[in-house]
Amino acid sequence: MSTNVKLSWLDQKPGVNRGVTWGIPWEKGHLKKTDSLTLMDSMDTEIPLQSWPTAYWPDGSVKWTAHAVSLMDDSLAESYQVKKGEAATLEHPLIVTESNQFIEINTGDLTYIVNRSGEQIISQVHDGEQLVCEGGYLKGIKESSADTDGVVITKQEAFYSDINSVIVEQSGPVRAVVKVTGRHKVVTDQRKWLPFTLRLYFYKGQYTMKAVHTFIYDGNPHQDFIKGIGIDFQIPMEGPLYNRYLRFAGDDGFFHESPKGMLTWRTKGRYETLYQDQMEGKPIQFLDDDQPFVNLLDDAATWGNYKLVQHSADSYAISKQTKNGCSWVHAVSGNRANGVTYVGSESGGMAIGVRHFWKKHPSSFEVKDLAKRTSTLSTWFWSPEVPSMDMRHYDTDTHVKSSYEGAEEFRSTPYGVGNTNEITVGFYSSTPDQKELQSFVLEKESPALLVCEPAYYHRTSALGVWSVKDESTPTKAKLEQALDEVVQFYMNEVEQRGWYGFWHYGDVMHSYDPIRHVWKYDLGGCAWQNTELAPNYWLWYMFLRSGRDDIFRFAEAMTRHTSEVDVYHIGEYTGLGSRHNVVHWGCGCKEARIGAAGLHKIYYYLTADERIGDIMDEVVNADYTTEHLPPMRAYYPKDHFPTHVRSGPDWAAFCSNWLTRWERYEDTSFRDKMLTGIDSLKNMPYRLLTGPVFGYEPRTGELMFFGHENHGHHLIMSMGGAQVWMELAEVLEDPEWLDMLAEFGAFYNLPTEEKAKQTGGAIPGDKPWGTSMLSSTLVAFAAAYKRDPQLAKEAWQYLLEDDTHWQIKSPLKINRTNDYVKPISEVKNISTNTASQWSLNVIVCLELIGQYLEPAMQENTTLANKY
Repeated sequence: MSTNVKLSWLDQKPGVNRGVTWGIPWEKGHLKKTDSLTLMDSMDTEIPLQSWPTAYWPDGSVKWTAHAVSLMDDSLAESYQVKKGEAATLEHPLIVTESNQFIEINTGDLTYIVNRSGEQIISQVHDGEQLVCEGGYLKGIKESSADTDGVVITKQEAFYSDINSVIVEQSGPVRAVVKVTGRHKVVTDQRKWLPFTLRLYFYKGQYTMKAVHTFIYDGNPHQDFIKGIGIDFQIPMEGPLYNRYLRFAGDDGFFHESPKGMLTWRTKGRYETLYQDQMEGKPIQFLDDDQPFVNLLDDAATWGNYKLVQHSADSYAISKQTKNGCSWVHAVSGNRANGVTYVGSESGGMAIGVRHFWKKHPSSFEVKDLAKRTSTLSTWFWSPEVPSMDMRHYDTDTHVKSSYEGAEEFRSTPYGVGNTNEITVGFYSSTPDQKELQSFVLEKESPALLVCEPAYYHRTSALGVWSVKDESTPTKAKLEQALDEVVQFYMNEVEQRGWYGFWHYGDVMHSYDPIRHVWKYDLGGCAWQNTELAPNYWLWYMFLRSGRDDIFRFAEAMTRHTSEVDVYHIGEYTGLGSRHNVVHWGCGCKEARIGAAGLHKIYYYLTADERIGDIMDEVVNADYTTEHLPPMRAYYPKDHFPTHVRSGPDWAAFCSNWLTRWERYEDTSFRDKMLTGIDSLKNMPYRLLTGPVFGYEPRTGELMFFGHENHGHHLIMSMGGAQVWMELAEVLEDPEWLDMLAEFGAFYNLPTEEKAKQTGGAIPGDKPWGTSMLSSTLVAFAAAYKRDPQLAKEAWQYLLEDDTHWQIKSPLKINRTNDYVKPISEVKNISTNTASQWSLNVIVCLELIGQYLEPAMQENTTLANKY
């Protein structure tokens, strides 16, 4: 295999300079740790490249690399390639200088000063000698209420960032990353709460800085309400008020204003031209004979404050105010603001863009003091213009029997969940025109990313078992059409159903109610999906096999949401997540499977996103949490075992975490812990067929025999276990582990009498092990391993012929109805469990037993022995 890797843009080539970071997988043994890599454009011109490893194969060769490049106009090409060789060097690299008080990042024209302590995170930004930013800090508003004799008293308190540590994670020459952590400090009582992480990204020669902001909720949801949370930047203002500028990105164009607009009742002739120049951001100069008009401007109102509030996914409003204490004047309303604001004066200014601005409503921008020496640009991730966040549960009781909620225990708590937001900050020496600001909008919303060809991703075997898109036969073409149809249906549903909002964007719902024509948003265990049955794997494999940018963005949003909101980052449930519920953190079942590293690592490897890296580190010891919260506590009381876990999804999720840790850091302690569990299973009476519940020792990873047929079996592979275990098979190259997986796949759907016969009556069972469609991946694995055409036929039968509710029939029966608040299209029998698992199983079966799909090919077909 050649080490020359072709790269292209995820969607389209950027229109202007860009800093880009991306990841590349490598086949086992093809890239050594000592090998250097270089980047070439389509004209074979070398471009300075910064590279680092992000994962390793067991033999020590590099499995994944990450790369950063700063592309200027003359180096923007349609395609590139990475190959072995010394990277081109920068004559003037990005420079990071550290001291006890601050860190200085010099990208060329721009110099950033990041404080190591205090409230202010960014103290200054200079463009050459010009000061363009006087400070940046996190802020928010805490709201609490008390009921005294029936009178509710509400209290609001401001809080600001308080730095705990600042670490330089990368220091160039192309890219630098600074990680700032701390808590927010409440002004009135100095209480510290809401732990935060703010990562700042810098690229050589670029005029933008990216920031990724995460906060963790650690309050009491019945008392501590977040009224607003965001980030402030202070911008020095110079020159006359009529040469100061404000821009808000609206639905398509921009809202242009100045604190001292040129419009008076006598703005005519030459002054109309000057007025137009002002709206275009051109500095205005008056002549001596313009004094009468200047006097009129002196008399005109000065608009010092502005705000844009995105109240919902479909409504925003812009208003302005002359000064504090006066009324706000409504300017314009719209639907979906594009989430960019620019503030500047004669000496230049600053733009800030919030990714998914309207999708993660309620959000807002507020600009204060445009007429003063320093203006403040506030970016609110949660706008204080709307009611406070309500983190309480939707009820005071659980509803297990009626609503499929997971446990009688009331464990609905947001304590420990997180939310991450991305912003881009741009600095300008003069007011940018509309075209330049529109490019800024596009870049902050869909950051440029270089990707490999699907066939290359597949060839490396670096991400488990999946198939590339293949329409070479009529049946395969129909399956590909069905796969595309299902994923397109869900992307359409996000818009049709309005699956947007600060705590919701990125998730989809679980089950559909055709009577009300809605998803079961209010039925306990059937509302938000929360990674149930591994939709993350489905979407990422759909991207890898197709290269489609829309699927990438869909999967990216799900990854960002499910890794933060559905998982606990601090507190007693650290490393665990919440099963599907009306409220994302509502279900009493707190389990490791919800936040397993494998659900997120594909995004990490493709983008090198450090926040996802943090989260995958957080879950590595999730198995210890099962000692005080056993996943099987509702079935088995505490006994002589430290805890009880199932081989899947519990131990499978642990393996996902450990495998990721091992390959990222070459941490053999977690490899050994995983191997201990595998050895335990090898020594069970019937290996992987045993159980599936075992005694478990978190300190060693040992699984201990606990009996046969002691719980259901379908969760073993349907929560991502099949994907994790097949990836282990690729990595470990352990013949007995391969044989165990194949044995499980071949055994799963046998009649109970045959199960009893093969195990001497130890596993008789009183019912089938579970939904056959869910097992088709491991049945296909067994077919490929054993070269068994009959098993292959059975696997396809479960997917294509089995007429149960666990089935997707293409084309989808889409019904158009007006019997709702608005006309909608619906699929009455849809469920995300079925959609994700059916699609995922088809993708794997096309890889393992695709050659046995066409009827004409079934005769005299010998399955290739992949293993």
